[in-house]
Amino acid sequence: MIEEFEPVVKGIIALTNEWEPRLSGLPLDVIEERRNSQNRNIKQIVGHMIDSASNNTHRIVHLQYQQSPFQFPNYATLGNNDRWIAIQNYETEEWNVLVQLWKFSNLHVAHVIVNIARDKTDNKWVAGPGELVSLKDMVLDYLRHFNLHLAEVEELAAIF
Repeated sequence: MIEEFEPVVKGIIALTNEWEPRLSGLPLDVIEERRNSQNRNIKQIVGHMIDSASNNTHRIVHLQYQQSPFQFPNYATLGNNDRWIAIQNYETEEWNVLVQLWKFSNLHVAHVIVNIARDKTDNKWVAGPGELVSLKDMVLDYLRHFNLHLAEVEELAAIF
């Protein structure tokens, strides 16, 4: 494993193991009714984190064999991440299924990061007009994004 990625991998695994029982223990009214500033409930936030894991897995894989810079859709721009949430209708997904999908999607991201080829970390994807992001920077930012959304969940669940 690339040494620089070790804290990311360890962080993903530790947070996933810590948060799985916390998420599983939340009452239905807490996960469905409370909303953040983006008008998302906890189910939708967890769904977005699953989408993030999925999209990042695909980027990591593509960036290791496609020509750089690689054109890959950025699902998070122009409100598309909200479209993903709506189209998949995370609000009606069974909570235990959603939690397990979140857990295993993120554990898989950690596994994929462990297996990144050292000579591919400078490969870039086009994140938006005039915005190139290296595989290295994308991986290093994953844990920040993960923590951001866990903090949103924690804030919404805090009253519980």
